[in-house]
Amino acid sequence: MTAATAAPDGAQKNAAQKNGPPGSRTHGTGRWIEKWDPEDETFWRETGERVAHRNLLLSVFSEHIGFSVWTLWSVLVLFMGPEYGIDPAGKFLLISAATLVGAVARVPYTFAVARFGGRNWTVISASLLLIPTVAALVVTEPGTSYATFMAVALLTGVGGGNFASSMTNINSFFPLRRKGWALGVNAGGGNIGVPVVQLAGLGVIAAAGAGHPRVLLGIYVPLIVAAAVCSARWMDNLAPVRNDTGAAREALRDPHTWIMSFLYIGTFGSFIGYSFAFGLVLQTQFARTPLEAASLTFLGPLLGSLVRPVGGQLADRFGGARITLWNFAAMGAATLVVVAASLRESLPFFLAGFTALFVLSGLGNGSTYKMIPAIFHARALAGGGSPVGDGRDGAAEDAAAVGRRRSGAAMGLIGAVGALGGLGINLAFRQSFETVGTGTAAYLTFLGFYAVCCAVTWAVYLRRPSAPVPAPA
Repeated sequence: MTAATAAPDGAQKNAAQKNGPPGSRTHGTGRWIEKWDPEDETFWRETGERVAHRNLLLSVFSEHIGFSVWTLWSVLVLFMGPEYGIDPAGKFLLISAATLVGAVARVPYTFAVARFGGRNWTVISASLLLIPTVAALVVTEPGTSYATFMAVALLTGVGGGNFASSMTNINSFFPLRRKGWALGVNAGGGNIGVPVVQLAGLGVIAAAGAGHPRVLLGIYVPLIVAAAVCSARWMDNLAPVRNDTGAAREALRDPHTWIMSFLYIGTFGSFIGYSFAFGLVLQTQFARTPLEAASLTFLGPLLGSLVRPVGGQLADRFGGARITLWNFAAMGAATLVVVAASLRESLPFFLAGFTALFVLSGLGNGSTYKMIPAIFHARALAGGGSPVGDGRDGAAEDAAAVGRRRSGAAMGLIGAVGALGGLGINLAFRQSFETVGTGTAAYLTFLGFYAVCCAVTWAVYLRRPSAPVPAPA
């Protein structure tokens, strides 16, 4: 972290007034803030808070559109009637392709902010969303080959990477005491892009019919342009942010990075996987029309997005591991409801169970993400830093800094691996419907996975008094 911004004078002052807050200057392709210290309360009150909130708002807008584009095919497959010649297994494969690319894209997107600047990369990543959207606008019609649809579905995966770069960027703008709130708002605002595109699809189907998917795509083209233009006009780059490849290597070697990745598969992987698949499941298993499926699809992802900050708040109060454990247990119970409803072919109970799964996956997203910094902070203290209260404040601060470095690097990796859970869910649905004609086998698989997640959370973080995550996160 750099020192607080000094007051510019002369030509620097004029440049600051023209280009941004004190300490900023035009650098290459965009506006750069050379000095940024949100931990300085005077700087934060006079300058930093206003700038950080502006960047947060625009980051949410761009990430929100990114999530909508990433999950676009979960809606487009509802428009694909018999005239497209694609069976349910083929449709599940299309949405699986988008999920896969979105998960993989999160790794380079995590480090792109430090390489190009947060503002610059937001402009680039938002502009890239035009490629899959315009491509889908051109090719989405009966008679297009399945290979072409697959190629376009793969392109939409770039929208999944926006989450990683957006979270990395916003994390740098806010002081430690406000990071949880800021990251929760950023993540929740982005996740809401999933139900919004589903609502937009519902509106198009209701107004124009299932034969007009291009209307939906036409809505998003100007929104993407607006996100890129607004980011270029009002966002900032932070010059002090640099790639920390050492922290990334340390995070890769730490077993808790992979343990938390496994748990995040169970929470975020469930959220994004169910978001992609739910409408198609309703069409395939319960023979709903496109309009009926679209009218039932959006509520679960909406609730799951809105409760994500609540999961973080509960983890703050009761401990991340405790909330995560009970959350996985509740997800198992909700899955049992879904299994029973599937066997009885009861749509009301099926909807109730799946809605509960969406809400619980949202809560789990918040609690697992809150566990990550607590784990790495505790491990840094145990690995050489002094425990709080022994008089060695400098060593404790050094350990806290090490924990922040490693947790920041781990978050990007954990987010990428967690998103792969969505791929697993869609492939499980595809296999289940292809082999037995219903999703029951897939639901039983998910039930077993949640049981394993419960066992891992308890064994690693709750069973031993010396576990690396204290009860209060």
